[in-house]
Amino acid sequence: MVAFWILSPIMVAAALGLLFARKAVHAALLLAVVMICLSVLYLVQNAPFLFVVQIIVYTGAILMLFLFVLMLVGVDASDSVVETIRGQRLMATVAGLALGLLLVLGIGQVSLGAVTGLSQANADGNVQGLAQLLFSRYVFAFEATSALLITAAIGAMVLAHRERLTPKLTQADRAAQRMRAYAEHGTHPGPLPSPGVYARHNAVDTPALLPDGSPAETSVSRMFTVRGTIRPASASDVRMLTASVGDGATTDQERQGEQ
Repeated sequence: MVAFWILSPIMVAAALGLLFARKAVHAALLLAVVMICLSVLYLVQNAPFLFVVQIIVYTGAILMLFLFVLMLVGVDASDSVVETIRGQRLMATVAGLALGLLLVLGIGQVSLGAVTGLSQANADGNVQGLAQLLFSRYVFAFEATSALLITAAIGAMVLAHRERLTPKLTQADRAAQRMRAYAEHGTHPGPLPSPGVYARHNAVDTPALLPDGSPAETSVSRMFTVRGTIRPASASDVRMLTASVGDGATTDQERQGEQ
């Protein structure tokens, strides 16, 4: 009872913040707070299996993956309010009201009536009792849910798949392109630097500089190029790079002359 009165205000506040949050990252973090509090309530109700599943599967795997995708894609894009499906808002409103009515009825039955059968179901242990119900009485619903999840995963892969228009370049092809480009400009080909070289700070959105001072487009992710958040190199960095390459080329010529 003490855990309920402590965690329930936190869950309600996080749920309200989830509804009114303007950024998707904040909404995901608030949802994590709700899930963690819910897992603690499962533990208080002598349901260790649901406690572990809530923490590992939902909070630790699904929600963190969702948060990672938000961080990778970007959170500054504005959502479109145009309905792509006719009657989408009406159906969402009806579905929300139906879900609320279902929750009210379920909570009312638990609160007003006495809970029976819980001790019998957990007689051999919570995990054993849950497994017996899933694979005996509710085996069809369990397998149907598994099939739906697999179908959703395959559908997501099919929808996200894009055919490659050009053949993928290998390391040998990239090296040959670099050699042809340097042969056309008559410059000395040096080693490819890693991302962030000659950057003012350690960041992957700063492209590396080639020996001729031009930025290497393949040294940064294409996502930064699309979003326009690449940090250009300063003129002093370019001068320092070309000077160092020139000194290296002179040293090589001197060594060849000595030989």
